Amino acid sequence: MVTTRLPSAGFSITIRIAVTADASSIGRLTTCVGEAGAIVTALDVADSDPTHVLVDLTCDTADSGHADQVVKTLEELDGVDVRKVSDRTFLLHLGGKIEVNSKVALRNRDELSRAYTPGVARVCMAIAENPADARRLTIKRNTVAVVSDGSAVLGLGNIGPAAAMPVMEGKAALFKRFGGVDAWPVVLDTQDTDEIVRIVKAIAPAYGGINLEDIAAPRCFEIEERLREQLDIPVFHDDQHGTAICVLAALTNALRVVGKHLEDVRVVVSGAGAAGTAIMKLLLRQGVGDIIAYDRKGALHRGMPDMTPTWQWLAENTNKANYSGDLPGAIVGADVFIGVSAPNLLTGDDIAKMADRSIVFALANPDPEVDPREARKHAAVVATGRSDQPNQINNVLAFPGVFRGMLDASAEEFTEEMALAAANAIAGVVGDDKLNPTVIIPSVFDPRVTPAVAAAIRAVVRGAAAPHNPAAMPEATLDEAPEESF
Repeated sequence: MVTTRLPSAGFSITIRIAVTADASSIGRLTTCVGEAGAIVTALDVADSDPTHVLVDLTCDTADSGHADQVVKTLEELDGVDVRKVSDRTFLLHLGGKIEVNSKVALRNRDELSRAYTPGVARVCMAIAENPADARRLTIKRNTVAVVSDGSAVLGLGNIGPAAAMPVMEGKAALFKRFGGVDAWPVVLDTQDTDEIVRIVKAIAPAYGGINLEDIAAPRCFEIEERLREQLDIPVFHDDQHGTAICVLAALTNALRVVGKHLEDVRVVVSGAGAAGTAIMKLLLRQGVGDIIAYDRKGALHRGMPDMTPTWQWLAENTNKANYSGDLPGAIVGADVFIGVSAPNLLTGDDIAKMADRSIVFALANPDPEVDPREARKHAAVVATGRSDQPNQINNVLAFPGVFRGMLDASAEEFTEEMALAAANAIAGVVGDDKLNPTVIIPSVFDPRVTPAVAAAIRAVVRGAAAPHNPAAMPEATLDEAPEESF
């Protein structure tokens, strides 16, 4: 069996294999794996004797079923004994991915007396007399809560708080790795909006910011709005704002590549839930020519029945021609396609009907809205959310720097001006000497990204010149926005 899906490091396995010690045995292994549609990423000799070689073969597969098929194909080879198969992703998660480390040494009685009782009482009283000192004298200065109820985890849906923990742990690890921010998962065993708001408000004194994560629409909008009103620290829903920032940054540079301007292009957005709504809001703020919003009920248009207030607002402020057809029809002649929805909605033939020098951002993970290999045959620029494809649009480009800047400047809220500044900063990291159709956005490992974003955020907080479009878009009503549900 050869899979049509793209192999990924997320389904990487290591297979320990004993083979006969002849000149062609190891070559037969790698050929077999390649013919099965997997990608060999490492091959190590673990042991040997005069007649056999023990090999650890590591390969990327497309999914669990494909991994099983690769192993079965190897087992059928003559002279091959598969001893053990290890799933490298599960091995990485054993025992969790984060831990707490003390910043102070406790080597003797003197240090203990200052870090804890009796010395700590003096610091407690200082904060009691001046609560603002908590930002200076506690972890609040550099700590973020990553809050989720497990109701919309990645593309997995409502799997609950315990199952959401690996994602939240990963988010915390990314905060530390890329922004130097101490973050901690706070998964809540409730999906009641009032209770979530109450709990987060109650724990907020310990944190300098709240990162809402994987909470289903429309509740995520109301939760964010109410927390922003009640807290004096930034509240940031990454599924909305982080995605929108990165998409705007990538689109800014993609338009540079194809020689078009945002105010002249027509954009089709597939997915009018949390991410899609935020993307469209930011594009409208920047003066995009036109947008057609598409969700599972069709293109959002004036006169469409049974629309929520948010869909109604989108219908009234986008889709100038009031198009009401299907997604393939919507992208005919369009300059840009942005997908934040579901896999395999379009074909290469559909992309061929877009405007000349078209741009495709197919961001559904792990399988995009259109096969990127097919899209590249017709579009000038193609981006995905996958790490194994060029032009990965990944929220890690945004949120570490956004929170780094907000914490540094003791910001009390996250604003749209910050989002625009962050997008411009990310786009600016890719200079004219580097920009091309396969490099429209910096790597998540580019060390310039977080400092640039953080500096842009600090400038906005401190009142320096900030990006602003005078034709500001009226605020959308987000209290009943639809959930992304293709």
